[in-house]
Amino acid sequence: MNLKRLVRPSVQNLMPYASARDEFMGEVSVYLDANENPYGKYNRYPDPYQKKLKIAISEIKNIATDNIFLSNGSDGIIDLLIRGFCEPKSDNIIITPPTFGMFRVAANINEVATKKVPLNKDFSLDANAVIDSVDEQTKIIFLCSPNNPTGNEIKSDKIFNILNAVSCLVVVDEAYKDFSSSPSWSSQIEKHPNLIVMQTFSKAWGLASIRLGMCYANQFVVEILNKIKLPYNINLLTQEVALEAISSGIIPNLEQINIEKQKLNTSLSDLDFVEKIFPSKANFFLVRFQNADLIYKYLCEKCIVVRNRSKELHCENCLRITVGTPEENQFLINALKDFTK
Repeated sequence: MNLKRLVRPSVQNLMPYASARDEFMGEVSVYLDANENPYGKYNRYPDPYQKKLKIAISEIKNIATDNIFLSNGSDGIIDLLIRGFCEPKSDNIIITPPTFGMFRVAANINEVATKKVPLNKDFSLDANAVIDSVDEQTKIIFLCSPNNPTGNEIKSDKIFNILNAVSCLVVVDEAYKDFSSSPSWSSQIEKHPNLIVMQTFSKAWGLASIRLGMCYANQFVVEILNKIKLPYNINLLTQEVALEAISSGIIPNLEQINIEKQKLNTSLSDLDFVEKIFPSKANFFLVRFQNADLIYKYLCEKCIVVRNRSKELHCENCLRITVGTPEENQFLINALKDFTK
């Protein structure tokens, strides 16, 4: 597959910004290149390519460092992919609603058209419809598995069908993969050059505030993203916190979240005004209520914030509820029980 033809010509010909530390090879004794204050604990610019952190991620994910790109959350990766590969006012992306909203927002910001191929009513993917929607201006297909806000995974044969049928980029957003037992699509990077996989430290790792997203892709794609990213896009504090988390060897509280997820499912099922709890491979449930808008307003009055997804396709009267701590989950259930009174 010729990935070069997918890149915007202006990006292909771009001369990227380079710091002196990009150009210098070897051990550094004295830094006098970046006009930094020579005093202080955090006075130096961070490693622009996060080498130590990528080595640590490489070891736990079994992915070569050359196939890893890091950004300010998955949002940053989505934006860079669209800016790097989609020509404004000309190219398009494909999304499968209901899905993660930032795909569409990032495309709109960059004046890139969005083609929508809706999921079926059971939230399954129509792979043939996605393939049929691809045209010469389609540069990226965004898939979310486990999907947000529905919680279900896309069947592997459907993703394989798309990968084998199209010549554009196929992005699989795996923000919630750590809550699922199925294998990551990152293992398929070498076999499918157009495959890009996104993961994050925001969900299972419990590090949403450090804003660290991971992208696994063909080395050429990583080189394009490095070419257009901000010079020091991951600050040193973020790198240090992520390294500390990885060094512990385990994802914190993952087992506890899964236990609470089952308990929350049981408690919600006992409520008369809950019509359906959709199967979930993530750390949340999409729940259909008899009157979601009324219950959402009631929960806000009780200082409980959930996400009202009722206006999303096929999500009528649905609230998305995240699995919290035992205390938070019980607070929610008690409030919902009081709602019937």
